[in-house]
Amino acid sequence: MSKYDVIIIGSGLGGLTCGATLSKEGYNVCVIEKNPVPGGCFQTFHRNGQDLDTGIHYVGSMDEGEILRQYFTYFGIQQHLKLRRLDENAFDIIHHNGNDYAFAMGHERFAETLTRSFPKEKEAIRQYVSIISSIGDTINVDQLKKGKLSAGTIDLFTVSAWQWLQDITTDKTLQQVLSAPALLYGGEQAVSTLYHHAITSNSYIQGAYRFIDGSMQVTDALVDVIRRNGGTVLTNAQATRLCLADGKTIRSVEINGKEHLETRYVISSLHPANTMELVEKTPLIRKVNLTRLRAMRNSYGMFSVYLLMKKNSTPYRNYNTFIYNDNDVWYSPSDPRNDRIRSCLITMQPTSRSAEYTEVVSLLTPMYINEVEAWTDTTVEHRGMDYKAFKERKAQELIRFTESYFPKLNRDTEKIYTTTPLTYRDYTGTPEGSGYGIIKDYNHPLSTLIPPRTKIENLYLTGQNLNVHGALGVTLTSMLTCAELLGTEYLAKKIGGA
Repeated sequence: MSKYDVIIIGSGLGGLTCGATLSKEGYNVCVIEKNPVPGGCFQTFHRNGQDLDTGIHYVGSMDEGEILRQYFTYFGIQQHLKLRRLDENAFDIIHHNGNDYAFAMGHERFAETLTRSFPKEKEAIRQYVSIISSIGDTINVDQLKKGKLSAGTIDLFTVSAWQWLQDITTDKTLQQVLSAPALLYGGEQAVSTLYHHAITSNSYIQGAYRFIDGSMQVTDALVDVIRRNGGTVLTNAQATRLCLADGKTIRSVEINGKEHLETRYVISSLHPANTMELVEKTPLIRKVNLTRLRAMRNSYGMFSVYLLMKKNSTPYRNYNTFIYNDNDVWYSPSDPRNDRIRSCLITMQPTSRSAEYTEVVSLLTPMYINEVEAWTDTTVEHRGMDYKAFKERKAQELIRFTESYFPKLNRDTEKIYTTTPLTYRDYTGTPEGSGYGIIKDYNHPLSTLIPPRTKIENLYLTGQNLNVHGALGVTLTSMLTCAELLGTEYLAKKIGGA
């Protein structure tokens, strides 16, 4: 039986950053992944000679001195990444009801640029920037140097993002434009917190970047760090049981229903309910608790269309475009039967082969799993012709939706590939194919924010279901998990001095 200090279940960003951190700090780490390729949403798949990003299309807080860059430097991967900084005058363009609004990088530039579109709202925009910046400062590098991973309090999770935006400005168009980043954290108007909105929005203002030749390079670099630190990364290794020694501690992890790996600690990046169902029967895990975890609402998933463009047909645009054709940009679950496309994020993948033209255009629109519920009992590549026809119809609908903004998109496309929430469900193990994990509700923050420590003494959780979504949020959450073993002050100062 192989023995490890820590076994980490799942090789998404949360699992790999825990693995890189703990192996760097001297733990004998083993990361296990059920799929043939590690990475989760930081995974790239190959079609027709192109690398297509699964879920991460751009990241924020990557300028010099910003927080995600500091984490990547500490992990030892920053110098290995190929990055392209987006247009500082407009890293995002919000196309709302026929008009364009630019989001610029840097707090002052952001305020000045948006004020040109809303000259009467100058003070409201400056107040917006000031507040999201102050919330962003709760997790900045200065906090790390003080020995804190976060200086935030639970109060930040008790404020409605939408209500706060309404309090900031009475201009209904500006309210909607400032709400646009909700698509990046699975935001819902009725429940989303100011904290999630502020951390996400502020992050991109602090330095928005794309990965040249795909985001898989982050996964590859983290796996390399773990292995160079003496750790192990196993693929095709599915956790099938967490075996207890005395009813309260895990002694081994069973993989693929047969092999056992002995361990002192376990960290799981799976959905908390999926994790608890792996644990052998114990009074520490009550059925009512499992039921509660299962009942927690998950954010919507995404329908993604990857357009492989004809050679030298489509000029590369160094910004993202959000298209909203409804007055309300928030995607609502109030009528799940309403499957009409109302919003879309358009992004382009830069390559080292050409700076002038793009080879891949990605279109993403929210989708709840109910739209594909007819195929929920099927598996990848075995869903039938009806499913294929559904995806083709949906892809054409999405392309038509964007063609008022990109009129030559369909004409210049050579190949089309698609993914639905079912794809995410089967490859990442996310219930309902959720793009952002468990919904965080400002009305009930304590019941929707999940701590990394469990009632099993040596079992810990990590990943986007716990705290904050996205690349930055998952990285922060993984550090909160690692701090349970290393100590918060020690770890924070170590990262802050990287």
